[in-house]
Amino acid sequence: MNSALDYLPRLPRRKDFRIGCAGAGFIMRDCHLVAYRQAGFNPIAIASRNPDRARAVAEAHHIPRVHATYADLLSDADVEVLDVAVPPDVQPGLIREAVHHNDHIRGILAQKPLAMTVREARECVDLCAAAGVVLAVNQNMRYDQSVRAMKDLLRRGWLGDPVLATIDMRAIPHWMPWSEALPSLSTFVMSIHHLDTFRYWFGTPDRVLASTRPDPRTPFRHTDGINLYILEYDDGRRAAAWDDVWAGPSKEGAANDIYIRWRVEGTQGMARGAIGWPSYPARTPSTLDYTTLREPGVWVQPRWPEVWFPDAFVGTMAQLLCALEDGVEPEISGRDNLETVALCEAVYAAAREHRVTTVREFLA
Repeated sequence: MNSALDYLPRLPRRKDFRIGCAGAGFIMRDCHLVAYRQAGFNPIAIASRNPDRARAVAEAHHIPRVHATYADLLSDADVEVLDVAVPPDVQPGLIREAVHHNDHIRGILAQKPLAMTVREARECVDLCAAAGVVLAVNQNMRYDQSVRAMKDLLRRGWLGDPVLATIDMRAIPHWMPWSEALPSLSTFVMSIHHLDTFRYWFGTPDRVLASTRPDPRTPFRHTDGINLYILEYDDGRRAAAWDDVWAGPSKEGAANDIYIRWRVEGTQGMARGAIGWPSYPARTPSTLDYTTLREPGVWVQPRWPEVWFPDAFVGTMAQLLCALEDGVEPEISGRDNLETVALCEAVYAAAREHRVTTVREFLA
């Protein structure tokens, strides 16, 4: 039985699209630009709220042009694709400005969350559509190698009809300073990865149940720290996640037990995986094991050298560039992402209001 799964992204034929980079923090410096260089992409300019940081990142990654402001970057007529890595409360405003430069900016790769509400996210989508600018959203967990391989298993039908999928995260994020001012913490910053992954695998759920509580370690005020949620589908399948950002008092001196594991069970087989991200910056590939009635009693264990951070960030930019080449919407389009943002709103409301919610009510 052929166990070679389709886990790598399709790359564009043309790799020299001229990319302008907005932001010079960790995600841009250590993920986007590392991935782009290994893929042979072409970042030509960068700007940041901190010009000194932008200059340092430009020097480290051999970017020829540093702009003093975001406005100068947007006005750079050589920039064809805008790569955005700014906080979510700033991002919609940057997109609003970018669409005025559609004489040269053809595509935008935005960060997730696209916005903190569906209303503002839809405004970004509509503005880009009206301006003829292709908008993609950097839902990078879709390009984790195990997540993508799992999607291929589903596409091939080797597990039969999906019955139950779970993600169990026991990991301690490093919350960026900008997250303190957001109305939601874990839901829109961390759980969004898993919610979008469930959407990628199974589509948008029909109902949402959720519970949350603050994380004891996080010092600033927040409501949604530890997130527990169940996604219901009318066809019977269920998906659930424990997004545990406390993960025990390991930072306070206890032993740790840090991991992200997932499992998908179907009528004809099942798969399990582990995400390598909690050990970053160590290069730890995510894993996938699966068993199927096609080959009874056997666990198939494909492996690969690539890792989520930073290699998956090749895929998100590649998907936008392929869409520009082919004249189609990217699979991670802004319009598709409205349902991920709405799912985040549904989880947040279900936990806050202690009720069953639907994605549809937040898309209305």
